[in-house]
Amino acid sequence: MGETVTFWVLAVVSVGAALGMVFNRKAVYSALMLGTVMLCLAVLYAVQDAPFLAAVQIIVYTGAIMMLFLFVLMLVGVDSSDSLVETLKGQRFWAIVAGLGFLALIILAIGNAAFSDQAGLAQATAQGGYIRSIALLLFTKYVFAFEITSALLITAALGAMVLAHRERLTEKPTQKDLSRARFLGDHPSPLPGPGTYARNNAIDMPARLPDGSVAESSVNRYIARYDVEHGHLPEDPELAEAIRHTAEEDSEESTNEVTK
Repeated sequence: MGETVTFWVLAVVSVGAALGMVFNRKAVYSALMLGTVMLCLAVLYAVQDAPFLAAVQIIVYTGAIMMLFLFVLMLVGVDSSDSLVETLKGQRFWAIVAGLGFLALIILAIGNAAFSDQAGLAQATAQGGYIRSIALLLFTKYVFAFEITSALLITAALGAMVLAHRERLTEKPTQKDLSRARFLGDHPSPLPGPGTYARNNAIDMPARLPDGSVAESSVNRYIARYDVEHGHLPEDPELAEAIRHTAEEDSEESTNEVTK
């Protein structure tokens, strides 16, 4: 009676979590829903007197596989927009082929479990215990499926690397190029930091050069944009104008990057 109640409760929870994982728009919520499904499966294994499978479900899948998903989220970014440019040729075709193949495997597995005349769990684990029986089945009869699962995990790791890859539109500048651009620019020496000849110690206030002029490059452009957007400008008109100019340059650079 207790096993039946546990099954129906966990079945409802796992199916609901699976649907939430598929239809949720937030990747983090989908990952949490998947973790709920895995934990429900682990409890179901434990109820069916299979503690080894329950431990493997928690340690391997909930621990390792979920960590892989979280690494993918960290690499790609939760709020990053999907790129509409296909970097791999023919990826849609092969994705459809892989999806149809996976669907065929699911249908074959369900048909094999429903219509085949296989021994039950008690008979399969009668000799040597269930751990030895599972090991014999994995590395003898189902070794091909076991290796395919390993290849699937490797493919997921490679997919994370592909998604995290960003194509460089320009050549990477060398140390020689950086040094040349630095000496050809307006400030060959290191940029003055906030507080150098300044009248305050705030990081959003430009520093003053030895001649008394305002060093616009001493304020971070993101901080300057924040000050302009939220109206946090100093009373000194010269300092306020320097912050506005830095924010305008940052906006122009951002627009040019988006245009490229």
